[in-house]
Amino acid sequence: MVAPGAMSIADALACQHQLESVSDTAGLDVSLLLCHVLDRPRSYLYTWPERLLEPAQQAQFCALLERRRTGEPVAHTLGYREFWSLPLRVNAHTLIPRPDTECLVELALSLCRNNEAGRLLDLGTGTGALALALASEWPRWQCWALDRSPEAAALAEQNRHALGLDNVSVAVSDWFTALDASQPFHLIISNPPYIDAQDPHLDQGDVRFEPASALVSPESGLADLRHIVGSSMPYLADNGYLLVEHGYQQASAVRTLFVSAGFVSVETHRDYGGNERMTVGQKVVQAKL
Repeated sequence: MVAPGAMSIADALACQHQLESVSDTAGLDVSLLLCHVLDRPRSYLYTWPERLLEPAQQAQFCALLERRRTGEPVAHTLGYREFWSLPLRVNAHTLIPRPDTECLVELALSLCRNNEAGRLLDLGTGTGALALALASEWPRWQCWALDRSPEAAALAEQNRHALGLDNVSVAVSDWFTALDASQPFHLIISNPPYIDAQDPHLDQGDVRFEPASALVSPESGLADLRHIVGSSMPYLADNGYLLVEHGYQQASAVRTLFVSAGFVSVETHRDYGGNERMTVGQKVVQAKL
């Protein structure tokens, strides 16, 4: 006999209607919460829909569902987010890694596919997502992950340690301030703050729970991008690349910053949604006559 109020997996999945007012991905959100409670993959949910949750599991699921109903991001509710197939701890001190930012990883891999070994710098690393993803693909590279927030750097170090990526060094730095140019990098990558302070999206969705310092930049969102692009050259090796993420409406302005700073082969690439989201430029030293 089924106990009164007992919840099956199918019943739990049906709770997605409770999230539809706060999430565009209500079905996915419920699945992720349920997988976390059951410690099973998503395929299990659809293979065993009739399975009943144990009382403790049902109570935990309902508590997590209520937190999501208040608008709390799923990543904060669970305490982690997967990025590039790596489980990364997240908290309120950093951005939640976005799937579209994996496009930066793909582009970086294509730019440096002929480098057996090199040096990578990830500026504004947050959770460490970019540096850790690339370090996992490039075990012979030495990677540096910097963030001006001590709390963010501490979280990136936790993720580095948990993943056992010994080719990554994490440090606190306000962009380039903790570095010297004596050992330049083959690739500098950054997903900096680039949202204008007046952007109405700041009051919507998951970004309400993320630190404004990791989202908002002065000068219509271009101030940090301007600083990074304008300061990168001394820290890049000859033929090295600078690769940044930016807003989908900023592509033209960012290309202008790259060209003005002396970069060549400046190109903008699109994210999974078809938006102009990433710009790259190369440092090429002209031979002296």
